[in-house]
Amino acid sequence: QVQLVESGGGLVQAGGSLGLSCVASGGIFRINAMGWYRQAPGKQRELVARISSGGTTNYADSVKGRFTISSDNAKNTVYLQMNSLKPEDTAVYYCNADLSTGRFWLANDYWGQGTQVTVSS
Repeated sequence: QVQLVESGGGLVQAGGSLGLSCVASGGIFRINAMGWYRQAPGKQRELVARISSGGTTNYADSVKGRFTISSDNAKNTVYLQMNSLKPEDTAVYYCNADLSTGRFWLANDYWGQGTQVTVSS
């Protein structure tokens, strides 16, 4: 019943900005961490940014200084603000959530459907 719904993807010119949002809903759960991954054609899925429930952040070296991850725990929402976009940022971006659920509160990974981000030169 848990699902992650992403929004904000699209087409933007190099140097432009784009903001992504992801909302977790359904069932009863505790958020341990949420983040964003991306996958370009022919490449492995890679971590872009992650934020824990305590606010600790982690970024891929390639996006440091350009992307900012933030969250609103009350709304079960994570955001990714992407600035100074480059063509190499083009990929499908996936929201990820580490959630604890069920009678034993076991941790599991959940994934959004992905949203396309295309940066033109």
